[in-house]
Amino acid sequence: MRGLLSHRALSSVLGLVGLVAAFVLTTAVPARAGESVFIEVTPNSVQAGSRVTIRAGCDNSNNRQAQVTSDAFGGRVMLRPDNGFLTGSVTVPGNKAPGDYPVNLDCSNGNTASTMLTVLNMSQPSKGPATGGGGTAGGGRGAGSLLLVGGLVAVAVVAGVGARRKSGSRV
Repeated sequence: MRGLLSHRALSSVLGLVGLVAAFVLTTAVPARAGESVFIEVTPNSVQAGSRVTIRAGCDNSNNRQAQVTSDAFGGRVMLRPDNGFLTGSVTVPGNKAPGDYPVNLDCSNGNTASTMLTVLNMSQPSKGPATGGGGTAGGGRGAGSLLLVGGLVAVAVVAGVGARRKSGSRV
């Protein structure tokens, strides 16, 4: 009786695994053509006058050039094959008005994709006030760093002379 019970349990488990496998196989969606069609703009938010890089994929046509168009850079850019992707770069004109601009990819195989590029309206930071030499503030060799090094040398010399006098007076 005990062997029969374990045989029925094993049959039930195997039957359940078979049903789950059949369900997974019949409901899985096969990969469709065009799922690997994409476009990325890095960075996706820039100040007018900045350079952006574009990376794209045209499904199985990444060995052929593709065209990208956008009002953000006022025209089109040709992307070239590069290590399995399509890449290019472009500079956003310095006088481009702030806003969100669509960037559209047109692949040679007819596939398309799009993303957004945000042009920011940030004023350039002004320089700080003129407050003097600032020799120790920067990484350079200004008067402040020379004074610091000179002071350390002077302390070392005085300490050395003092130590010598102590050892010399005993002789």
